[in-house]
Amino acid sequence: MSRTENELEGVTLLGEKKTVYLTDYSPEVLETFVNKHQEEDYLVTLNCPEFTSLCPKTGQPDFAKIVINYIPNERMVESKSLKLYLFSFRNHGDFHEDCINIIMKDLVKLMSPRYLEVVGIFTPRGGISIYPFANYADEAHQEMKRARLLAQMNHTI
Repeated sequence: MSRTENELEGVTLLGEKKTVYLTDYSPEVLETFVNKHQEEDYLVTLNCPEFTSLCPKTGQPDFAKIVINYIPNERMVESKSLKLYLFSFRNHGDFHEDCINIIMKDLVKLMSPRYLEVVGIFTPRGGISIYPFANYADEAHQEMKRARLLAQMNHTI
């Protein structure tokens, strides 16, 4: 079941021969496409093992693996646009927790998913690892939101 041109409307970055990598925070680069399986609850996992941002105080680079899990609703994030969006944090100065919450809020605004969570697994600095977790759920998935947050808390202790 191939996608029609109409279903791919708004997907402009995928297939472009020359990719422009933005180095300043750019949520406007995010693109979506239609979820063809809206009648189902299913999980999409996106893994970015090479996330980089800057410490807002020292300007030193911070490195992380970012994992995004979501249950789509009507729209889904296009992966190349997500890659460029995450790359745009390269020169963005914010704390780990802020970056994870910004990513979560931008994706919720973009897609209005049924459920979404963002985990940051940051490389240790000064002998401390920071693993922020942020999640969102629509009204029907509030129990899942609470359960996943509790599971994350139990996992890190």
